Amino acid sequence: MAGAGPGRSVDYALTLLRRLPRITLGNLKGNKEQKKKHNYSRGQDGGSDRGYPEQAKKGSQPPLGFAGGSNPYYTRHPVEWYYRGHELRRQYPPYSLFSLQRNIDMGIIDPAYPIDLVQLCNTKLYHIDPLQRHFGVNLTEEGMHMFKAKINLEVQWTTESVIAAVERNGGTITLAYFDPACLNAMHDTRSFFARGVPIPRRALPPENCLELYSNPKMRGYLADPAAVSLARVELAQKFGYNLPDVTKDPDYEMLIKRKDPRQCFYDLEPGWVVNLKDRTILKPADEVIRQYYRS
Repeated sequence: MAGAGPGRSVDYALTLLRRLPRITLGNLKGNKEQKKKHNYSRGQDGGSDRGYPEQAKKGSQPPLGFAGGSNPYYTRHPVEWYYRGHELRRQYPPYSLFSLQRNIDMGIIDPAYPIDLVQLCNTKLYHIDPLQRHFGVNLTEEGMHMFKAKINLEVQWTTESVIAAVERNGGTITLAYFDPACLNAMHDTRSFFARGVPIPRRALPPENCLELYSNPKMRGYLADPAAVSLARVELAQKFGYNLPDVTKDPDYEMLIKRKDPRQCFYDLEPGWVVNLKDRTILKPADEVIRQYYRS
C-alpha cells in the first residue's frame, strides 16, 4: 500500500487521541453482558419478595422507622468527620457545687481535709466507671452563688466561674489528670487495696490535654506556682471580689497540700502495698523499684 508505514500509523494514532473524548467516570460504562447485581430483601418486612402471602392483600406496612432494602439510608450517606473517634473521647461525669455544699453541710464530706476523687467516690453518691471512658469529675456551676465552704479541692474538669466561686471563700482548687490505671484504684479503694497490688504510678497527661493541665489560669497541677498565684489575683479582679490571703489562714497547711505529679493518693506513695487485714503498709526495699516509681 502506497504511503503506508510506521510513521503514518503513529500519526493516525495521535490524531485519534486528539479527537476522541477522554475516558472519565462520567462516560465509563459497564459491559452489556454484565450481570445485574440482585439486591436481596431484608426479612419479611423488607417490602420485596419475602413477605408472607397475605401481606400484599391486607396492605400491611413494615414497622415505623424500618429502612428496607440491602442499602439503608445510614450506609448511603457519608460519615460526618466531626464524629470521628467520638467513642474514644474522655468523659467527665458532672458534679455540681450545690451537691458539694449539700454533702458538706450534711457531714458526708469533711472540709477539714483535702477533697479529691477518692473522697467524692467514697460518699457513694458520685460514681465513675473507667471502662466507660470516665476520667474524673466535671465540677459544674449549679449552686455557685450559694457555695460557702472553704476547701482544698482537686477535680479533673471545670470552668472559670467555678474556680472563682471556690477561691472567693478562701479555698483552693486544682485540675489534675489521672490515667485509667489510677482511676481504677481511686474510684473503689477498698476493692483495689484488697487485691494486694502496688499503688500505680500516675502517668503524665496526653498531648491533647497537656496544655490544659499546664495552664495557671485553669489551676493546672503542672503549672508554675508563681503563675498560679498571679492568676488568682487576676481572676479576683475580673469577677470583682476580694481575694482572701491564704498565707494568713489557720488552715494554710491543708489548703496548699498537693499531690506529686506521680501520686494517686494523699500520703501514699506509688509502689506501696496497703494491707487492709493487718492495717499495715508494705514499702519496696529494692532501690531499682523505688527509683522506677519515683521517676
